[in-house]
Amino acid sequence: MSPILPSPRKAHRKVYWVIGIGLLVAMAAIGSALGYRSQDSSPPLYPSWSSSAASPPDVPGGEQRAGPGKNAPRRGPVGKGDGVVPDGVTVFNNAFPAVARLDQRLLAALRQAATDAAGDGIKFYVNSGWRSPAYQNQLLREAVSKYGSEEEAARWVATASTSLHVKGKAVDIGHPDAAKWLSEHGARYGLCQIYRNESWHYELRANASDRGCPPMYADPTQDPRTRR
Repeated sequence: MSPILPSPRKAHRKVYWVIGIGLLVAMAAIGSALGYRSQDSSPPLYPSWSSSAASPPDVPGGEQRAGPGKNAPRRGPVGKGDGVVPDGVTVFNNAFPAVARLDQRLLAALRQAATDAAGDGIKFYVNSGWRSPAYQNQLLREAVSKYGSEEEAARWVATASTSLHVKGKAVDIGHPDAAKWLSEHGARYGLCQIYRNESWHYELRANASDRGCPPMYADPTQDPRTRR
């Protein structure tokens, strides 16, 4: 006896039903897997930079952040607030901290000398005056790079902890004619050249008007105030 076969229409309905059930089962499995992942407590693959487990990359032109346990100093650019001056700044320009933050007795002597020198057609420019420690450190790094060693650089640039510029007690005068005028007349104002290798570097010696300026050091390495 021949078996009774289902009609083609009923067979198609059965196939569709089986496929539908399969799709529902698959969707349920996927939903379950996603729900499990959302509860997973594993750390992210890429931790945020605020995490103590990682340090950020260097930021161009900005401060280099330190990794865990480090204390990297700031080495960003220095500017006007650190004592940097453009060309043409005179001893009368209080808009620049390099001038305004000089020792007031030194500044008063400079201005008196500059007023008198103007009668001879001489103008006092400030090539460098007060400096921040950051600026001084930068100048020292540049000097080491230029002269090839810390020992040779020390003949021209002191450390931030010993520099008379950082203390506001030294000024570098330009142009050469102004430095020459001070070398001849500065003692009467108490303004003295301190180092033979730096004709532009002047400091205040209050008794110089009576006794003259003291003997100069060959360079800053001979000055007990600036020895490392």
